Amino acid sequence: MSRYATIVSTARYAPERLVTNDEMRVQLQHVPDFVDKMEAGTGIRQRWYAPEDWATSDVALPAAMLALKRAGRRPEDVDLIVLGTDSPDYISPATSTVLQGKLGAKNAGTFDVGCACASFPTGLTAAAGILAANRSMKTILVVGVYLMHRLADPKDPMIFFYGDGAGAAVLEADSKPGFISSAFAADGTYAKRWLIPSGGTVEPASCESIKGGRTVVRMFERYPPEVNEEGWPRLVVEAARNGGFRVEDIDMAIFTQVRKPTIELVMQKLGLPMEKTHMIMDHYGYTGSACVAMALDEAREVGKAKPGDLVVLVGSGVGYNQAACAFRMP
Repeated sequence: MSRYATIVSTARYAPERLVTNDEMRVQLQHVPDFVDKMEAGTGIRQRWYAPEDWATSDVALPAAMLALKRAGRRPEDVDLIVLGTDSPDYISPATSTVLQGKLGAKNAGTFDVGCACASFPTGLTAAAGILAANRSMKTILVVGVYLMHRLADPKDPMIFFYGDGAGAAVLEADSKPGFISSAFAADGTYAKRWLIPSGGTVEPASCESIKGGRTVVRMFERYPPEVNEEGWPRLVVEAARNGGFRVEDIDMAIFTQVRKPTIELVMQKLGLPMEKTHMIMDHYGYTGSACVAMALDEAREVGKAKPGDLVVLVGSGVGYNQAACAFRMP
């Protein structure tokens, strides 16, 4: 009998501290009108920050616990944890391993997915393949989590975007297809446009690199709009072709939550009405590796992603990395 991965439950978490755009206007007053322009151009109106003594794994934990609770599973039922982030607790060990310990998932193996904001659909696709190919696997927890504001210069205007948050999904094997298809794209020639230059093997962290501001995240050169405006529709079309469905069959398409106008343009190019997407950047900010997972959970909560619906998730992040996956909702 064939095995397929199905999404049993989803969950999301945002920390308690609300950071409004008015607060950002004070913080970024040295860049006149920047917040006003970004608010109009992105749709972001606020974001949420975790406590200063929290790490990325701490943000992931509540989402993971809630997803398991909704699935009717205990931490010890989890066979594998797949965690996607580009704001890890440490360079090494993997943040998924730290989360495993905090969650008490004593029977779970772990690995991290480091595809920036494409990490969640990448992680779902990897988990689906593992479930399909390994009958010993029953329950996989996939988490996307973001704490990038902690790795940014408070005076860097790009901090406007970063919100903290996590989203999670519990996947289990089923005889009915849940996971349908995926598609991937990347272009490493863009790698140095938006990054943390120092702290890895290219340039280990040093007093000099810290003083020079090279151990914080910075955008050195903008990405061309076509990366997302053309890349996202191309991925959706490829996922549809790979999965044997038509674009017009899609019930819900969810994209990286960074710019509302980009999503509007992409939906127009795909010929899909805006009712078939969901956006959360206005009230969560840009939650990077977590945003697709968080948007999926909220779409399910408000009844926009219903049982039986064909949902396509598209993540796009620095590097650049892009990934899409298609699921039938249980």
